[in-house]
Amino acid sequence: MDANRITTIVLGAALEVHKALGPGLLESAYEECLTRELEIRELSVKRQVPIPVVYKDIRLECGYRLDLLVEDQIIVEVKSVEALAPVHEAQMLTYLRFGRKHLGLLINFNVKLLKDGMRRFIL
Repeated sequence: MDANRITTIVLGAALEVHKALGPGLLESAYEECLTRELEIRELSVKRQVPIPVVYKDIRLECGYRLDLLVEDQIIVEVKSVEALAPVHEAQMLTYLRFGRKHLGLLINFNVKLLKDGMRRFIL
């Protein structure tokens, strides 16, 4: 499936979750519900995917994990914070680089309007 089509489906699912739950919950609740919405939409979703850090050609398992990997193409990082910060953007870019993926979505559910909490990243 085309990455743009997958992105559209993921964002629609995120809007559905936000509409049902609103802001104020923990990231883990949004992650669980978003996973379920994506499965309903028949997308392949992996949760808490380990991502190694590669340093000088050595693969280090440091405990980093992607929140969601959709269709083995798109990284989705779920947040529930007052506001997205530059560190969240840096995290996404690092995950894209180390995960060897080209497209990522950073979604902050702790906002009044979800469109204000969504960012798309292309590497």
